Amino acid sequence: MRGLMCRTAVVAGAAVVLLGPAVGVASTAEGAAATATAQSQQSQNQKLPRYSLTVLGTLGGTFSQAGGGINNRGQVAGWSFLRGDRRIHAVVWDRGVITDLGTLGGPNSFTPEDPAVNSPGAVVGFSDTARQDPNQEGFCGLAIPFAFSTHVCRAFIWRHGMMTALPTLGGTNGFATAINNRGQAVGVAETSHRDPACPPPLVLRFGAVLWQNGHARELPPFPGDPDAIATAINDNGQAVGTSGTCGAVAVGAAQHALLWQDGKPIDLGNLGNPFGNVAFAINNRGQVVGQAGVPGNAFHRAFLWQHGTMTDLGTLPGRPTSLANAINNTGQVVGFSQDPDGTNTVAWLWQNGVMTNLNTLIPPGSPMFLIEALGINNRGQIIGYGSLPNGQQLGYLLTPCGTGGGNPRCGSGRMTAAIRATANPLTQNRTGAQHATGTPMLQWPYLERGSSFSVHADLGRVR
Repeated sequence: MRGLMCRTAVVAGAAVVLLGPAVGVASTAEGAAATATAQSQQSQNQKLPRYSLTVLGTLGGTFSQAGGGINNRGQVAGWSFLRGDRRIHAVVWDRGVITDLGTLGGPNSFTPEDPAVNSPGAVVGFSDTARQDPNQEGFCGLAIPFAFSTHVCRAFIWRHGMMTALPTLGGTNGFATAINNRGQAVGVAETSHRDPACPPPLVLRFGAVLWQNGHARELPPFPGDPDAIATAINDNGQAVGTSGTCGAVAVGAAQHALLWQDGKPIDLGNLGNPFGNVAFAINNRGQVVGQAGVPGNAFHRAFLWQHGTMTDLGTLPGRPTSLANAINNTGQVVGFSQDPDGTNTVAWLWQNGVMTNLNTLIPPGSPMFLIEALGINNRGQIIGYGSLPNGQQLGYLLTPCGTGGGNPRCGSGRMTAAIRATANPLTQNRTGAQHATGTPMLQWPYLERGSSFSVHADLGRVR
């Protein structure tokens, strides 16, 4: 489950943040155990895709996260530490080049773990500004706790090389979570009214917001709920999210998973527990995925909602908590499973009623363990982040083998991991955007059974 924008596990009402440089790393033994457990499940479905693995580079830091969505052109949004690991910038990876999106004047910027990049290449997210927040809420830090600051946090849209702030609902802070191909964006923004029910450091009431043509409009919470967040919007203008009390919404433990149809909130229900119910994504067919509370437990399970019915998607063996983060127009779902305390996290793919550990579908002997799967496009490409043997966590891109937009290099036999692309750090292009590959992209094609796989010893080291 996520607090405002980051995924968390909730145990006895306490939120445990997953996203962080040292959180969610699976040990080699744990990874092997998870892979072995999933092998029997994998053998039940021989039609599952196989993937080539691309490890995405950084802006010179030691951690990156590809969670801001992937469009059908293969552009990936996310964020990366800069050299020195003291600042974070939103980025886009595109055909071997990483683009630094900059900030709104403050030290950090981010993309959310939602579909934040559309087909034209516009990106939304949130950024520190140069101005100090008079209420000292640290709003951006509520989403990325290890980047806490007291700067004003504002939603942005980035297009044609320029980052522009989006308006709030009258308050100080906000952030954008998703954008559709029509340019409509959604997210959360503060109003000018104080909310005494908000836990510190929050002060102002916040609401779900729809941005269109530069204007902000509040999407109402479910009747009786004071606060809401919108997390995604499809090309038909249907938005999803969650609403509840300020404290519950802030830590991802809200009461109502919502669909906004023509601006009106519809409660999607739950799996037997009015706790931890959040809708994270919606495709153009109106199918919704997210997390929902289950009876008798203080944790949640991944769900698929369609035709008015919420279905429990289950979880991977030995990991009772699960979350569905994205769905494409063919109905493929990605997410992750974990222990209730937020540890031992494993990425999965759900299709045709079967949930499969993604680590069983990538090149054998891959040096990366896939921790979270956070996005999937209509070509079946998957993004997220994983861990290398040295503990470094980086974003990844999985591309299906075979036809239909797959990687033709899959199954090509003897291959050695190689640097995909390099560029001089922080070089300017004609739009003024900054490009850098402080750490290069690496690619491993999927190898046929019996073929060899080798990795240069220095690939993946912290530079």
